[in-house]
Amino acid sequence: MGTTLQSPEPRLLSALPFRPIRRSSIMSGMLLTFGPDRRTREFTCDCCDAPIERAWDYIYANGSPYAVYFANCYHHTDRDHDAWIDVIFGTWGVSPDEWTDHVAFACRVGPVAGQSTPASTLVTAGLANPDGPLFGLKLDREAALQHPKLSEFWKVSDFILENDPLVRGHVYGH
Repeated sequence: MGTTLQSPEPRLLSALPFRPIRRSSIMSGMLLTFGPDRRTREFTCDCCDAPIERAWDYIYANGSPYAVYFANCYHHTDRDHDAWIDVIFGTWGVSPDEWTDHVAFACRVGPVAGQSTPASTLVTAGLANPDGPLFGLKLDREAALQHPKLSEFWKVSDFILENDPLVRGHVYGH
């Protein structure tokens, strides 16, 4: 999962370190905030025994659960340091038996060939997670590029990069 991907269409994030850190963001008339139960965990990378830091939480839109994210921050000893962010959209607050509308997007954020600043590239969602109702339909890059929620994914991803202290610190060093 931690291999450097080279995408022909990186999404530049060069201005991001200069934006103020906000705990909420307006997205097309929706106020995005984190849920009340953000969690973190550290574990060891299988490929190089370096630490991996994970953060996860709900993303709320106008006070209601809107998405769930998992962000893994890799500290590889033999590769670029990067973050992989999965965002799952769907119905929340119901039993897992009712998670029939879940769809997952993912991106890798970090160095990309030809860029001097971190960039975000679409990747296959849920690579490190088993198939099941939580992740629902795991989109690969090609399917994500065609999906009607792609712009919502980028807005949520940007919100996480701006506001999750673990992810922001890992990607931008502050």
